Amino acid sequence: MPKKMKAAFIWKFDEPLRFDEVDVPEPKPDELLLKVGACGMCRSDYQQMHGYFEAALPTELPIIPGHEIAGHIVDKGELVPDGAGLDEGDLVAVDPGWGDGTCEQCRKGNTQLCTGSGRWVGFGPPGGYAEYVAVPYQHAVTVHPGDGQGPEFFAPLTDAGATPYRGIKKLVERGNFTAGHTVVVTGIGGLGSYAVQYARLFSGGADVVAFSRTQDKLDLALKYGADHVVNTRDATPDDVQAQLEKLTGRRRVDAILDCSGAQASIDIAYRILNSGSDVAQVGLMSSNATFPVNLVVGTELTWHGSFWSNHQDIAEVLALAAAGKIHNTVTPVKFEDVNENLEKVARGDVVGRQVIVF
Repeated sequence: MPKKMKAAFIWKFDEPLRFDEVDVPEPKPDELLLKVGACGMCRSDYQQMHGYFEAALPTELPIIPGHEIAGHIVDKGELVPDGAGLDEGDLVAVDPGWGDGTCEQCRKGNTQLCTGSGRWVGFGPPGGYAEYVAVPYQHAVTVHPGDGQGPEFFAPLTDAGATPYRGIKKLVERGNFTAGHTVVVTGIGGLGSYAVQYARLFSGGADVVAFSRTQDKLDLALKYGADHVVNTRDATPDDVQAQLEKLTGRRRVDAILDCSGAQASIDIAYRILNSGSDVAQVGLMSSNATFPVNLVVGTELTWHGSFWSNHQDIAEVLALAAAGKIHNTVTPVKFEDVNENLEKVARGDVVGRQVIVF
């Protein structure tokens, strides 16, 4: 076991990550030490570098970011129970939301919604932009890979893959995923490429339509199961409705999973929804959003906030992926090339997910 490791730090907001060599962490009694095999590169990593989350989640710099982590167990603390089934050499993915275990949400299993002293790996506890990371054993999810599946395949599923999964489940529970309905996924980026696949899995015969401003992302959506695609670049709500009518025979839709969060996508969403329909919001591109209150009230629209995912959501997504029911578009990135590739993420130039591979 080496004593030192490479790591990338946020030292100051609005500056590139800085690289350093630091001590390999010593796992606490209830922790596992993972050799990071891969860490997904999320837009929120870029936002974190620029202080986007400081109002809601103040952090003390310097910090090692990175919350989409998969790696192999190389050591574990003496309090990790044998019954946990976590052994050295096992491949695990990390559930990023570390609740304190005492609040109501934690008791429900939603540790990512902890109202106590919860933490998020990479947003306080050192994250996966490093060669090793220590994690509480309760937040490690054992992975049973299929042929050709390694850490780089599973790492993005802990956020990019799991966040839209939770959002889709909220929409399915509302009952609008059935034949004769239209379901829309907005924003076919890191999250949306998975969301289209879940919409297809749970569609119940509904038409699945993908919205994006970029043609290569729409092509990916078709590859992953969308029935139709609409390019929304410079499109008005009327333009979008005309396209929907041409493609589905209907001008309005019944459920939207918004993986963008941009004001432009929200403007369109609330003008194409049927009465009694739903939006599940997972994208965070804008800090604030506006929508017409009279329309929301007058047609009984519902906006669901859907944050990250819980342990069970992640376990379900990993199992679906290991069974070959979820597909990835992954671009490996060398550790030393992280900064320039984060700029690509910020510009929306990435199809699928970039993943740091050690």
